[in-house]
Amino acid sequence: MGKLGRIIKCAFCVSLVTTVLWCSKLQAQESPGQYADDSIITTKVKSVIVNDMSLKGFKIHVNTYHGIVKLRGFVDSADRAGQAVKLAHDVKGVTEVKNDLVVK
Repeated sequence: MGKLGRIIKCAFCVSLVTTVLWCSKLQAQESPGQYADDSIITTKVKSVIVNDMSLKGFKIHVNTYHGIVKLRGFVDSADRAGQAVKLAHDVKGVTEVKNDLVVK
């Protein structure tokens, strides 16, 4: 049981250190204020896209991280994808737009 006990203790220590390092990395990435700003930007971009008549009916997902907006989903033409990117880019606080929209 001595060897098994050491293995369990070692596994516990490794998982504890990994958890602490992972949590500290998450905290360093985005502050609560930045998270709130990104949430506001996401909401504004979603609103602008939903209210655009040419984009109604398309399911476009919006994620924001540090002012960088990522658009995902499907549209029926490159023009509609470009319109979504333009609308997102015009929202205050957006620093960059990553277009992962698929034309089908």
